[in-house]
Amino acid sequence: MLEIFGTPIEILKKDGFPVSYTFYSIFTGENPLTMTKSTAMTIDAVANALENLKPDIVIAHGDRFEALATAIAASFMNIPVVHTMAGELCGTIDGNIRHAITRLAHVHFVTNKQGYNRLRKWGEEPHRIFISGCPGMDVIQKTDLKIRRNFLADYRGMGSIIDLKKPYLIVLFHPVTTEYGKGREHTAEVLKAIYNLKIPTVWFWPNVDAGADEVSKEIRTFREHRPECNEFIYFVKNLSPDDFLRLMDNTACMVGNSSAAIREGSFLGVPAVNIGTRQRGRERGENVIDVDYNTNQITLAIRKQLNHNHYKPSKLYGDGNASKRIVKILSTKNFSIHKNFLS
Repeated sequence: MLEIFGTPIEILKKDGFPVSYTFYSIFTGENPLTMTKSTAMTIDAVANALENLKPDIVIAHGDRFEALATAIAASFMNIPVVHTMAGELCGTIDGNIRHAITRLAHVHFVTNKQGYNRLRKWGEEPHRIFISGCPGMDVIQKTDLKIRRNFLADYRGMGSIIDLKKPYLIVLFHPVTTEYGKGREHTAEVLKAIYNLKIPTVWFWPNVDAGADEVSKEIRTFREHRPECNEFIYFVKNLSPDDFLRLMDNTACMVGNSSAAIREGSFLGVPAVNIGTRQRGRERGENVIDVDYNTNQITLAIRKQLNHNHYKPSKLYGDGNASKRIVKILSTKNFSIHKNFLS
């Protein structure tokens, strides 16, 4: 809802989704305290929404703190919780959040057999677990990925708009909540690598997690001291899902620590350089090279990926038919809110 993160609610409306309820639930400051307070405020706001909307089920997606707040509110109000992208591994606090949602959820949709096996091992009842794949791959499947015009001009970014017909990089570098206090140092290593390469780059601002202000401050400081970077780096808040996928599919390499490079990136075969610990433990396709927060490692990995071009697409995270499977199961089965954990 916050303007500083773009206008995703307008994208939802444009796609034809009715917006039945809105609320603000973010304490700005982007530190551990404000992130904790945001989670608490989201529980309160979601509870009010559920009381008004009275849904049959509530879907919590992935491993965001907003999803945890949603699962807490719904489960306390005896509303069945459906968790998509359950059973996956990742670094930082996100992995803990995902597994906490699993314990609260009554239905689990996993992307692959590995996720299914983890939930069984953790004692979840097998009749509640379904291998569906990730709905994000469905969006890719139905999207025309060809870039027909330079759509970057439609978004309010900073710097020179780059030519999307020529090789370019994408950078998505988010804070790592369990490494709070090191964000500026880590971001500087990425910035130096991109600056040294001087390849046209689309750089996305960080998400709302604790440490985002550190990442943003380092970007602003870097731009002030090296204003020439604006000639080949275009900083943008967010794009519509369709435009983001077009940007991904046509990039020479994705750089950073976003799950998009690993999940959607594997489905598209996009060369990716994953930095640091944020995605630690997550299943990877062959499109990913992992490096530390080190300028030289990042630079060498990007150059290696530029020489490789696209990889063979992988179905590690789904085949593009997850939504159909999820809808069929939710529309034909009933699930009790009384769970048993198997030993």
